[in-house]
Amino acid sequence: MEINTKEWLHIRPYKTSEADIWDQYLLNHSEGNFYQRYDWKGINSRNFGHDCYFMGAEKDGQLVGLFPMIYIQSRIFGKILSSMPFVNYGGLCSDNNEITEALLKEAKTLTTKCDADFLEIRSLKSLSESMPDATHKISMTLDLDADADKIWNGFKSKHRTNIRRVYKNGITVKQGRHNLLDIFYKLISQSWRGLGTPIYKKSYFKDILDTFPNETKIFVAYKDGTPIATAFNGYYKGVVEGMWAGALPKYRKHQPNYVLYWEMIKDACENNFEHFHLGRSTVDTGAEAFKKKWNAHAKQLHWQYILNKSDDIPQLNVSNPKFQLAIKVWSKLPLSITTKIGPLVARSIP
Repeated sequence: MEINTKEWLHIRPYKTSEADIWDQYLLNHSEGNFYQRYDWKGINSRNFGHDCYFMGAEKDGQLVGLFPMIYIQSRIFGKILSSMPFVNYGGLCSDNNEITEALLKEAKTLTTKCDADFLEIRSLKSLSESMPDATHKISMTLDLDADADKIWNGFKSKHRTNIRRVYKNGITVKQGRHNLLDIFYKLISQSWRGLGTPIYKKSYFKDILDTFPNETKIFVAYKDGTPIATAFNGYYKGVVEGMWAGALPKYRKHQPNYVLYWEMIKDACENNFEHFHLGRSTVDTGAEAFKKKWNAHAKQLHWQYILNKSDDIPQLNVSNPKFQLAIKVWSKLPLSITTKIGPLVARSIP
């Protein structure tokens, strides 16, 4: 698919051989983010079998905007285009509003051509006031400092006391990558099962580690040597992305996240990162409240839509009452079943 929306602008799919051009543009652009990297195309294709449309806008042969989109076909949830599914956000990146509008116009054409129910664009900013916009998601962001003590001293005394208490209760943290993958997957599988959330296959997480060898880490919290909580982070352009996290339900009373988060924050400071996105959160939830304790501020995320077969914003989220029974049933299933059939379901839930 190639179009000329204006005489000076050419929009076309970008090929794997052009990945370096794509990624260099993101690296140089102030709004380029980790989830727009070209390698996510291969990750989604290999692990889920989804069609991927990574569209680039060119002026005089130079890349001036890009838009990664993944096409998901599901008998349960319908046909969905998403930018980007399975991760915190994605969206398009361009030099100016005119290019953004051209990319959105091309995306609308693609949505119709794919016969998709809608295109969901998960973005760090509003792309167009005319598009339906859901604002129920936020990214809790902590501003970092090279001196971790400055971050520590900025916490309320009660928060520092809680961290010290958890340390005294025998909680320690290790960081690694492939060496911690099996432990991470075991913990996240049990945690998500308890939440009624289908888990991805382990090879998906391994592929991310393989693809981004210098930009991913796994952290695991231990209680007297037993792994009980974990997190998987991405690192890009001075920003730490909290991607996935979970804890064993029976150990939550030990509050391992106090030490787990502090160790991740210290590591980010020591490696000169400037911001820590403490994972995506739903507004007015316990997750948001916990992250505020770290002096994180809410950065609004925008879920914007190009609707093709509906006049209403889709409600593919856990707060939708029609999913509550399925979530409750899933949380009661044996782990052996949820880890076997979970990936078949999860690949269809953006």
